[in-house]
Amino acid sequence: MDIADDPQLLLDRVQDLRAGDGRVLIGIAGCPGAGKSTAAAWLARTLDPERRRAVQVPMDGFHLANAELVRLGRRDRKGAIDTFDGHGYRALLERIAAERETTVYAPEFDRRIGEPVAGAIAVPPTAEIVVTEGNYLLDETGPWPAVRAALSEVWYCETPEPLRLARLVARHERFGKSPERARSWVAEVDERNAERIRAARHRADLVLDFEKLQIGRPEA
Repeated sequence: MDIADDPQLLLDRVQDLRAGDGRVLIGIAGCPGAGKSTAAAWLARTLDPERRRAVQVPMDGFHLANAELVRLGRRDRKGAIDTFDGHGYRALLERIAAERETTVYAPEFDRRIGEPVAGAIAVPPTAEIVVTEGNYLLDETGPWPAVRAALSEVWYCETPEPLRLARLVARHERFGKSPERARSWVAEVDERNAERIRAARHRADLVLDFEKLQIGRPEA
C-alpha cells in the first residue's frame, strides 16, 4: 500500500481520477483525532478555493440526534458505528454521484451544539470533486461496503498515536469536557472505535502520513 507524504502527490492523484466523465468522490477515513477533517478541508480548498468545483461533505452530518441516542441508550458512546445513520449517508453519496443537474444538499455536524444540521452544505451542479471523511468508510458491515462502493477512492489518514491522543483530548476539552472527562471519553469511547477503524486500514487505496504532509492542525 502506498504511503503519501507529499501534498502534490494527492493533488495529482485527484487530477488523474478526473479523466472520466463522472464526479470524483474521495473518502478519507481514520481514527478520531488523526487529521482526516483537516486533510479533507485542505484538499477541497486547494483544488478550488471558491468551493464550486470541489466541495467537502463530512460524514459527521449523519450523527443521530442526541434525543434519538438517548432513546436508543447510546448517548454515552456517541461516535460508535451504530450512532450514525449509515444508510442515509450511503444514499446521499449515491445521489451526489448520480445527480449533476440539481444542487444536492447535505447535513453538517455543528460541534457548538453537538447536533447535525440539515441542508447546511450545498453540492452545486458545477462540483466535479466531492471530498468526504469519516471513521467508518472502510468498515465491512451493514451499509458501509456500499458507502465504499460509492466512492472513487478511500484514503486512510494516520498520525503518531501519542500526538493523536493528545490532540483528541484537547479537542474534547475545547468543546466543553473537563480534562478528566475528556481523558475518560478518549480511553473508553474513542479508542474502542479506533480499534475497529484500524482493523479496516488495509482496505484503503492510499495511506496519508498526516504529520509529514504538513497540511494543518488535525481536528478529526
